[in-house]
Amino acid sequence: MLILTIFGNVAVAAEPAMVSADAHKLPFATPLMWKSTDILIKPISDETHNIVSVKDPTIVRYNDKWHIYATTANTQGHWSMVYLSFANWAEAADAKPYYIDNNPNLRGYHCAPHIFYFTPHKKWYLIYQSQQPQYSTTDDLSKPETWTRPKNFFDSKPAGAPRLWIDYWMICDDTHAYLFFTGDNGRVYRSRTRIEDFPKGMGDPEVVIEGSRNDVFEGSMTYKIKGTGTYLTLVEALSPARYYRVWTSDRLDGEWKLVPDADTWQKPFAGINNVTFEDGVAPWTRDISHGELIRDGYDETLTIDPENLQLLYQGRDPAINRRYDQLPYRLGLLTVDRTSK
Repeated sequence: MLILTIFGNVAVAAEPAMVSADAHKLPFATPLMWKSTDILIKPISDETHNIVSVKDPTIVRYNDKWHIYATTANTQGHWSMVYLSFANWAEAADAKPYYIDNNPNLRGYHCAPHIFYFTPHKKWYLIYQSQQPQYSTTDDLSKPETWTRPKNFFDSKPAGAPRLWIDYWMICDDTHAYLFFTGDNGRVYRSRTRIEDFPKGMGDPEVVIEGSRNDVFEGSMTYKIKGTGTYLTLVEALSPARYYRVWTSDRLDGEWKLVPDADTWQKPFAGINNVTFEDGVAPWTRDISHGELIRDGYDETLTIDPENLQLLYQGRDPAINRRYDQLPYRLGLLTVDRTSK
């Protein structure tokens, strides 16, 4: 997530220095077309939380319920997190929020959550930005009051990390756990440690994707594509409005290659230029911003089903322009529209 002022609104052409235009084979064709719901989740205030936005969601389906952790901002510009759960999307608007700072272990600044079940430890991990990358664990993700005190991935800021390191993302293959993050500087970074050492032993970050700041901005997310040997990385672009570009690789420690027809403002992976709204829904956002693809499972492999592509995302009323921590972000759901020509 961004906690800086946005400068300008002019799109700048990408200047990739570490990616190729030749993509690995995908099990779906690009360009994609998406259909958006109306707003599904809005900020809900209570006696001690005067909330203006809900954003940066991470989501899993577990025990026949959706479980969402997300960032909140209040009227004073303070960032924290919230937990919601419900059985189906029709119930989302009425889900009772649990504000994570009610857990005495997680008071203060924590945001941009990412959740998964780490099978070797038989525990849930919640990764978040504090500003440095931190994590908590629990045996039951439906009990947010049980998350442990934050622990650091690094003893000190490692060599190679950017000034503003944000939006941490964890994914594992058979041998290693990889921590990806962005820096609002045109770069995506990667650290890793052996599975048996996780969460300790993270190496110094290296740059794995690079371009202009407008085109490689923040909010990266990486997945294994079910039934293939291909990994998919989405990175949010900044301008003219927020949208996603996409890269592929055949290894989490390999080279990332841009996917044609999913890499520009005109033809994004997901952006307002390839999104329409459901019948009867008035367009409510131009931003298709920091969210998460719906996973096929909930473990550390972060696998997605190419036959069921959905993206829970943050959007906002483009007519409301305030400082960043007061922008009225809400959550909606994109589904690939396979009826579009």
